[in-house]
Amino acid sequence: MHPQIVQDKPGTCPICFMDLVLVSQSGKESGELVLMESQVKLGNITTKRIKSGSIGSNSILTGKLVLDETQTDVVSSRAAGRIEKLYLKEPGQTIQKGQPLYELYSEVLLTLQREYLLALAQHRELGKENPRFASFLEAAEKKLLLYGLTQGQVRNLALKQQLSSRITFVAPAGGVVTEVAAVEGQYVAEGAVLYRLGKLGKIWVEAELYPQEAANVKEGDAINVSVAGFGQELASAKVTFISPELRAGSQVVVLRAELPNPNEKYLPGMQANVILPGSGNATLTLPTDAVIRDEKGSHVWVQSGKDTFKAQMVTLGPESAENVAILSGLKENDKVVVTGAYLLYSEYILKKGSHPVPGHNH
Repeated sequence: MHPQIVQDKPGTCPICFMDLVLVSQSGKESGELVLMESQVKLGNITTKRIKSGSIGSNSILTGKLVLDETQTDVVSSRAAGRIEKLYLKEPGQTIQKGQPLYELYSEVLLTLQREYLLALAQHRELGKENPRFASFLEAAEKKLLLYGLTQGQVRNLALKQQLSSRITFVAPAGGVVTEVAAVEGQYVAEGAVLYRLGKLGKIWVEAELYPQEAANVKEGDAINVSVAGFGQELASAKVTFISPELRAGSQVVVLRAELPNPNEKYLPGMQANVILPGSGNATLTLPTDAVIRDEKGSHVWVQSGKDTFKAQMVTLGPESAENVAILSGLKENDKVVVTGAYLLYSEYILKKGSHPVPGHNH
């Protein structure tokens, strides 16, 4: 327990009064550690012979619901002008098609209204004599419609014969407001983005998985999704995308699945569990807690003698909530530490000050 106490004959440690052991017993071989029987018991260190088996029927990943970006609508300013009023000022609000969104003051729209009223007056006075005034009126009306006015607003302009300095624009489609990109009083150019609208009829679920897990799933596969807040209810989703590259700064790839949401009960931002079908192939398996993982890789502790343990690098395969497949580094019937592995790791670092696997520096 106190490596600074060294003597050339048997005895006890003057600090903790435990029996001193031979240096050869402390694990001269790299990555090897020798404990006393009492330490093994106190640390609850148990071993299990590794056998061939299955990691289970499925893997569970933590995911998140996000908006389906293929169903996003952008509402942009139909003309250059000043935003006089925003009817929706916060993201997350639901809107219906035709609902007022914003009011705009625009010199361009005022000019187009004047042109329309002039064409209307000419048509009424001279239309019977000269049919071309009907085409002038039709062209002026189409301009107003192309700039975003509704048929009702054009009829109202013709009826009242009054210019409107503030034009109200309505939502071109229904959905949820995901972004408000303007404020009242702001001057905007034609085409400037004012709102982004998302639809909730379908929603995406995204999850991160390791490359070895990605080998068990492909685009088009059906998976089950459990959304937080809906108990044990499982919904079926279809895998639509698996990232072809690792996410920047990590060792994971992104999986995306399409989840039907006809009642719009699932909302973006909700947490979800993604259940992937596991591999049914027989392979060497261990409990997940038996494997120690760090930035250098993964290793386990193998019992190499009585109360003697050695760190062994391993290559991991598919993983479930309880078990993980071992692709290399171990052979069948090796005695592997299944509880207390992290205590062995800590004890080795404390005693020897280095990583238990050769070539790794702590």
